[in-house]
Amino acid sequence: MTNLNTIFSLLTIGAQILIIALLFSFFTKQENPLLRFFRKNALWTAFLVAIIATGLSLFYSEIVGFEPCKLCWYQRIFMYPQVVLLGIALWRKDNNIVDYSMALSLFGGAIAFYHYYGQMFNPSVLPCAVVGLTPACSQRFFVEFGYITIPMMALTTFAFLAVLMFIQKKQVE
Repeated sequence: MTNLNTIFSLLTIGAQILIIALLFSFFTKQENPLLRFFRKNALWTAFLVAIIATGLSLFYSEIVGFEPCKLCWYQRIFMYPQVVLLGIALWRKDNNIVDYSMALSLFGGAIAFYHYYGQMFNPSVLPCAVVGLTPACSQRFFVEFGYITIPMMALTTFAFLAVLMFIQKKQVE
């Protein structure tokens, strides 16, 4: 299990680097192959990212046995529908999904940020476990590289989706 956590954590760091590179390229107006690729493939990439995130959350809870806490469930509420919405948007070649996906990502990202902050810095702000039903939101199932936890993975995913939708929106305008 430790090897998988390390691999998923390295993917998270890669996504964080990619987010920074895309934002830097976009705001400095430096056209490059990376930005061109994501302008062309933002919806496909977002769809794949949402599928992977959904799959990993189910893998951790259903196979590994990490029971999701209350805040994890809220984050899932904002991630899972994106698989369906982005899939339909791709199928119909409909770019109008951008605002909906961005809204879901921003709300989900805010919850993930709050969850991460509570886990790492201030557990007293987190809701406690529902007795016998869910683990405490402050429980860390693992910490990789000193900062990667499941809420950090979720935060990174939501941020990546929001950046992709921002790029897609600017592409269409």
